[in-house]
Amino acid sequence: MAKMTMVQALNLALRQEMEKDDRVIVLGEDVGRDGGVFRVTDGLIDMFGERRVLDTPLAESGIVGMAVGMAAYGLKPVAEMQFSGFIYEAFHQIESHAARLRNRSQGRYHVPLVVRAPYAGGVRALEHHSESREVYFAHTPGLKMVIPSGPRNARALLLAAIRDPDPVIFFEPKSIYRAFREDVPDEAEVLPIGKSVTAREGKDITLIAYGAMLRPTLEAAEKLKAEDGVEAEVIDLLTISPLDDALFTESARKTGRVVVVHEAHRSFGPGAEIVSRLIEKSFWYLEAPIKRVTGFDIIFPLFAREQAYLPGVERILTAARETLAV
Repeated sequence: MAKMTMVQALNLALRQEMEKDDRVIVLGEDVGRDGGVFRVTDGLIDMFGERRVLDTPLAESGIVGMAVGMAAYGLKPVAEMQFSGFIYEAFHQIESHAARLRNRSQGRYHVPLVVRAPYAGGVRALEHHSESREVYFAHTPGLKMVIPSGPRNARALLLAAIRDPDPVIFFEPKSIYRAFREDVPDEAEVLPIGKSVTAREGKDITLIAYGAMLRPTLEAAEKLKAEDGVEAEVIDLLTISPLDDALFTESARKTGRVVVVHEAHRSFGPGAEIVSRLIEKSFWYLEAPIKRVTGFDIIFPLFAREQAYLPGVERILTAARETLAV
């Protein structure tokens, strides 16, 4: 078992699955000779050759359109978008074809396609490089929307996504690509898509997060324990669609208080759906109104204002303490 960054763990997942299954193809802009803009595909072209690691033109619609055809006829393409902000050019291919083909063909064709994309802020990037628009894909029937929170579950979820018979949008929080290391088993480890996990046990309040927001949420939980004597339970969603509401609604019934944390915009964001399910399934157990700590309803700001936009430990602590005070 080696300690790996998320970039290394994702690279391992791709290599292991390409070794195991020669139907797995990697394609995208600069994924071959350059190893991808964040080096997630580094070295794969040397191991598997240009027929399985394809450098494509700068044409996202073409990348995904070609991948849909590959998937429909028996391959397992993993298409990389250099940044999630570039995925809009391929939205027609994703929404109108990848997401619908199994239904349209009455089950004759499946689309075992993975679309990988670095997403979210925290790295002082330019415009169109820092969006958190996961709700677009979570809202689209026929798609699965996965967001890992660390190296180990990133490897396990990417393996699951590649093996899934249906299209998976796989957003990778680029702010934690190299932020920390975790033990990653040498043998293949797979996490089921559509299942969340309890990242920290607690009894006084439930904090729900995913992706890069898990780390500040866990840090806030530790501060609540040290400074307030409060035991916070932290739920890591891992998958936005299908959304595993069983774990967080049960946690809410236990604690009676909930804070939801995400980087995406507040209005119509994933937190709104989470809150709705909590109201539907756990309303009579709640002791206080549910709080949301989110990004703001503005275009993601540039360098000087980036950290003010991102949910941080202090904003999470404030929301939790306000909820506990009710």
